[in-house]
Amino acid sequence: MKKRLNYQAVAPEALKGMFELEKYVAGSGLEHSLYELVKLRASQINGCAYCIDMHSKDARRAGETEQRLYALSAWKETSFYTDRERAALAWTEAMTLISENDISDGLYQEVMKHFSEKELVALTMAIVAINGWNRLAIGFRVEPGSYNPDKAV
Repeated sequence: MKKRLNYQAVAPEALKGMFELEKYVAGSGLEHSLYELVKLRASQINGCAYCIDMHSKDARRAGETEQRLYALSAWKETSFYTDRERAALAWTEAMTLISENDISDGLYQEVMKHFSEKELVALTMAIVAINGWNRLAIGFRVEPGSYNPDKAV
């Protein structure tokens, strides 16, 4: 697919809020490894090849195992993830597919067993951010495979 436009070059000021949101999440205390799993899982659901490539590279660089990365789309069927990660992944899936899901009280209560209120806000903002990035990358056809973690800002 041919890239449609470079949204970062066309309207860098439009991204200021997105970068501030990323900064908030990064400083929220959520584990970096958890955030990478959330970003990767939402990107899988949304079919964002660029972000799947980016976040699998970032997760590997942060020490994530190949086994856990390969099994992420089937996380419910494995024992590779902690209860906290499983709660975060369930919340990610429900929030990413919000038009198809009722965010049930049961899910909320399960997630709250593993996250404080402040952590849940940060987790939710992380999901909001990656869903936004996915839409930008898919809509403007950012080239998958072009991300280099050594050159990331």
